[in-house]
Amino acid sequence: MIDGFAFACIFRRSAVFKNVIMYRIAPGWSLAAEEVEARLQDNHFVECGASQEKSVGWIEPRGEANGPLLETVAGQWVLKLMTETRALPASVVNRKAQERVAQIEASTGRKPGKKETRDIKDDIRLELLPMAFTKQSSSTVWIDREAQTLVTDAGSQARADELITLLVQGLPGLALSLVNTQISPTAAMADWLVSQQAPSGFSVDRESELKAADESKAVVRYARHRLDTDEVRQHIEGGKMPTRLALTWNDRVSFVLTEGLQLKKVAFLDVVFEGASTGKDDGFDADVAIATGELQKALPALLEALGGEVAMT
Repeated sequence: MIDGFAFACIFRRSAVFKNVIMYRIAPGWSLAAEEVEARLQDNHFVECGASQEKSVGWIEPRGEANGPLLETVAGQWVLKLMTETRALPASVVNRKAQERVAQIEASTGRKPGKKETRDIKDDIRLELLPMAFTKQSSSTVWIDREAQTLVTDAGSQARADELITLLVQGLPGLALSLVNTQISPTAAMADWLVSQQAPSGFSVDRESELKAADESKAVVRYARHRLDTDEVRQHIEGGKMPTRLALTWNDRVSFVLTEGLQLKKVAFLDVVFEGASTGKDDGFDADVAIATGELQKALPALLEALGGEVAMT
């Protein structure tokens, strides 16, 4: 039977990782911390200028102004990427452009062509950008040099791709590839649900999403719901495959595994943080040490449950 014990436990979100996307570092990369710091400084985050739509750069992981951009905690490297964008809805630009086109047509009797209309939109965008609100979001990067892995908490693959591109361009010799497993997460999740048997060391929690692969694109979502039921098994046998499944490792780390081998809603059982200091000066170090320490064990266990990692080529 699937163990539902973890659902009743109290978890709290990590201050370091909300999500996990795993990469493998190609052998031979050995840049020193001092050189990494210098390279990151070349792309230090600067807020958007008045007419700038987007700015991307590295910030201090600890949150202290003028601090290092590379933090080392318990032998682990931690970086943080900041992205700032100006929110300028296309609908606003289009409406203003239509008003200006109408004014031109009313005053001259001619209708602007496609090229002139595009130029008008560009002019309006430049006029409105300084008044647009900015939105900031950040993503943490954890580099485990001994295990040759890089983990980011980017919330989407597109966000992760942007981050990885900046790293590879900025750090000489760094080559990365997404971690891939012998068994696809979808196939493994389906097996665990149908057999009602979680992999060793894991328990299945009460959240899942099943999608049909046919034209219907039917979706069934379970939240706070038992998954060891005939209904769930029948959905899978009928062609709906799991794309998300909540799991807990060793009653210590919970997360939602996705079909793309991403971990969402990463959280730690409160017992993990017992005895850890939460003082202002060392709270960051404690969070990083605990989070990376737990994930150093949970991630390999997950990869093993998925048949092991496909070797880099």
